[in-house]
Amino acid sequence: MEAHIAIFPSPGMGHLIPLIELAHRLLLHRRLFITFIIPTAAGSPVKPQNDILNAMPENISSIFLPPVDLNDLPHDTALETRISLTVTRSLPALRQTLTELTSDPIKKSPSALVVDVFGPFSFEIAKEFNIPAYMFCTVSAMTLVATFHAPILDQMYACEYKDLPEPVRLPGCVPVQGTDMGDSVQDKKNETYSRMVELAKMFSMSKGIIVNSFVDLEPGAFKALEDGGWCKPEIYPVGPLIRSGSENHTGTGFECLKWLDKHPVGSVLFVSFGSGGTLSQKQLSELAFGLEQSGQRFLWVVKSPHGKSNASYFNAQSHLDPFGFLPDGFVWRVEGRGLVVSTWAPQVEILSHGSTGGFLTHCGWNSILESVVCGVPMIAWPLFAEQKLNSVLVTDGLGVANRVKVDENGVVGRDEVSKCVKGLIEGEDGRKMRLKVSELKGLGAMALSPDGSSTRSLLNVVQKWCD
Repeated sequence: MEAHIAIFPSPGMGHLIPLIELAHRLLLHRRLFITFIIPTAAGSPVKPQNDILNAMPENISSIFLPPVDLNDLPHDTALETRISLTVTRSLPALRQTLTELTSDPIKKSPSALVVDVFGPFSFEIAKEFNIPAYMFCTVSAMTLVATFHAPILDQMYACEYKDLPEPVRLPGCVPVQGTDMGDSVQDKKNETYSRMVELAKMFSMSKGIIVNSFVDLEPGAFKALEDGGWCKPEIYPVGPLIRSGSENHTGTGFECLKWLDKHPVGSVLFVSFGSGGTLSQKQLSELAFGLEQSGQRFLWVVKSPHGKSNASYFNAQSHLDPFGFLPDGFVWRVEGRGLVVSTWAPQVEILSHGSTGGFLTHCGWNSILESVVCGVPMIAWPLFAEQKLNSVLVTDGLGVANRVKVDENGVVGRDEVSKCVKGLIEGEDGRKMRLKVSELKGLGAMALSPDGSSTRSLLNVVQKWCD
């Protein structure tokens, strides 16, 4: 083996999956040994992560750290705080694991520790073992710019972002309304805010930052990262890295794809809010009525409603049947042009299917990259974390999405849903977005080609590890 790489992701499938794709991509170019060291919280679902990791090639192994207890936290503790505390409370176990790995007579000692955006708390431990620490950015380059600027903006603005009269102007990025900055920085009195500002200051301690995006997708943000002077580590754009497919062509997966086969090219809207996103009962009903009212074909992955938009991020899915929360007679009335499936569907396969003409998405970065790689325009419906920032990028920055408008009660009404859906599938806006995203699809494929910018960037960082 040329080198041994340790990867320490933060909790959540949205963080693990792109790191797994990074591992696959690394193995295309080098003979490496890779060890995933997985922090977990007590009670969080481990099986989905285990299933993916167990299917990896033999020179990729995984170690699950003992679950940490978060029961001392108030029930309304922010998601970002729960994630970062899971990481920090796992640090003693990480130290013990690295002790064992560095003394293993068979494997080489790790030549790099790769962490994601919540992982810089581990940098001091990596230093103890003389292991260079790198960050893998599971968010956009625009979000990375915003994070680097969190301490700078903290000094600039005494008020809350939502009270700013003017948009926030980040180097190399489109202007952002204060309300669209990440959830973690929206309340300066909350512990999450100070924790995120502290975390942002640590980003400069990494040897390099590997970004799951590509230069032609975010040229302004990457130029700002390289030329601004405030970003000390070297930047390595290696994207778009997306899940290569679920390989589940039975059950729900088979049903969805067979159903899509029956419909015209580009005629179906795919509706999914990701593994962590949930809607309230009121919002679920309005979405259902809006899809029905639009008259368009759709494939909807529905989950049981919840008062919190990120309710399923740390917790296993509700055992309640989500179909019981849909309006009476809805499934019967849309039969033929609408398929509703419970909880899960093979997203990459659906987006790459010829019949899929649009994607109503929560704007998680993985979902956006999957949509771009498959050439599918979007309806942006952000729910939590940095998703509002992502929605600004895909709408104002890239022109490949329209964003839903929320009413004074925080609900997207059925008329708004219907208008957005019809506009995307049938309207002139949808046609323009389809052309633009098709162009980005080609540029993304070029970036990952043997001599593409992302491939060269990845080989550059791998060479450092192997040397």
